[in-house]
Amino acid sequence: MDFLTIIQLLDSTVRLATPLLLACLAGLFSERAGIFDIGLEGKMLMAAFFSAAVAAVTGNVWLGLLAGIGSSLLLAALHGVASITFRGNQLISGVAINFLAAGMTVLIAQDWFQQGGRTPSLIGGGRFTPFDLPFAESLSGVPVLGPVYSELLSGHSILVYIAFLAVPATWWVLFRTRFGLRLRAVGENPAAVDTAGVSVVGLRYAAVLICGLLCGIAGAYLATALQAGFVKDMTAGRGFIALAALIFAKWRPWHAMGACLLFGLLQAIALRFQNIELGGITIPVQAMDALPYVLTVVILAGFVGKAIPPRAGGEPYVKER
Repeated sequence: MDFLTIIQLLDSTVRLATPLLLACLAGLFSERAGIFDIGLEGKMLMAAFFSAAVAAVTGNVWLGLLAGIGSSLLLAALHGVASITFRGNQLISGVAINFLAAGMTVLIAQDWFQQGGRTPSLIGGGRFTPFDLPFAESLSGVPVLGPVYSELLSGHSILVYIAFLAVPATWWVLFRTRFGLRLRAVGENPAAVDTAGVSVVGLRYAAVLICGLLCGIAGAYLATALQAGFVKDMTAGRGFIALAALIFAKWRPWHAMGACLLFGLLQAIALRFQNIELGGITIPVQAMDALPYVLTVVILAGFVGKAIPPRAGGEPYVKER
């Protein structure tokens, strides 16, 4: 494998890891506050449809992004009402959101566009286009560093850079601000937070809505940057892979980025090489697709240290009177 092929493989890794990273950070905020969210997949799918649909109709990708974020926030609020206000089962609520999104997106797409549950292809201003970083072209001829900068770091859409900038932003919010301290405390001991006079319900709703915002950006990226329109079930399990990455990272932002890049690399290898030959043994592409889940099971089994979720995760808080 030559150097250019490696650069191209890593470039694909970054593109494929972007929606995983956004969804993983979304789940990180929600679960750090004690709200388990299986519905990442559904929120991404709903955002992908509405962002593509609005962008196709208006020709403005920014309006599409806002529509995608808005639809994801509505589902996040629905999850919040079910699991925080009415203290319903968080896992069932998330699964219901996944089913709701899978059915509604195809139904509305067929009603609006009559193209078999898909949107028209996005062209021109309806898509996020890649742009070059400063001096990318002039530095491209520099050995080693030139291709890394011009081919790997440059040439992505703005949502890719937003996703990776969200990692240090998430770390700073969670570990360097009062809001982050309270959010993490709600996931560990909500009664202590309530005793201090801080609203547990308010903090959990804030976390759920931040989750919806990030899922909205992830879904919009899939439909308006990574691809050029919406197709049925286009998230293809990315929400569940993001959950696997979150467990793999043990609910920490920087580790989450590493896990998502690893899973993105596995996807990139599977897409580029299909069947891989190792020592005369052919590894099918399905085995590469299954590796993220296998690695998650290994983590949960304790072979790489225990992945311990927030102590109050999944438990509705009932205020003592």
